[in-house]
Amino acid sequence: MNPETLATLRRVSTATLTTQMFKRGFRNVFLQGVRGLASYGANMVGPATTVRNIPAREDLDVMASLANPEHPQRKAVETCKPGHVLVMDCRGDARVASGGDILMTRLLRRGAAGVVTDGGIRDAGPIGRMALPVFCAGPSAPLNIVQHHAVEIDTPIACGGVAVYPGDIMVGDSDGVVVLPAHLADEVAKDAAAQESLEEFILTRIDAGAPLPGTYPPNAATLAEYEAWKKAKA
Repeated sequence: MNPETLATLRRVSTATLTTQMFKRGFRNVFLQGVRGLASYGANMVGPATTVRNIPAREDLDVMASLANPEHPQRKAVETCKPGHVLVMDCRGDARVASGGDILMTRLLRRGAAGVVTDGGIRDAGPIGRMALPVFCAGPSAPLNIVQHHAVEIDTPIACGGVAVYPGDIMVGDSDGVVVLPAHLADEVAKDAAAQESLEEFILTRIDAGAPLPGTYPPNAATLAEYEAWKKAKA
């Protein structure tokens, strides 16, 4: 990623990003039912490494299967690149975990930027205290193979009702997680920063008692005041 884009996406809100994506015709970019296990100091940002799950089957999903180095869930953890976000499609089924503190610690030590799953997470307390941002559908104690059979990595998936392609840029904050197509990340980040600068000014006007009409959205007079405010801050 462009370092400037990365720095910008670490501070702009997912609310702003959904607005920018809407302006470009994208209506379904915010993952549903997925929230951070804790409050993180900066946004989670990184390209997606994906894992797809289907429902488990009793003859295949047994404890011995987890010892196979080619098991897609375990292989994804071992091959997730530094700076990437591991994104797991669990079909929105949070009855069981899609990972626990051992796998999350391995990802942390490998330099992953975060984890996103529309399934559950076990060991939620310890994981919530980790430096690794983890976004999930909620805590759940049972192990993954009770309900999930991991079938492949780095293919298009659905997570939280949103299409996620390998390499898409994942951004997570206190509201949740947004997916940005990689080819749009630079321009979306730039416009999001400009939007938040303008909205910072608008908020000061509204807080000072200005009415919504002409202020939000801003008319020509408000935009002129904004330009003067920007110059005074520079």
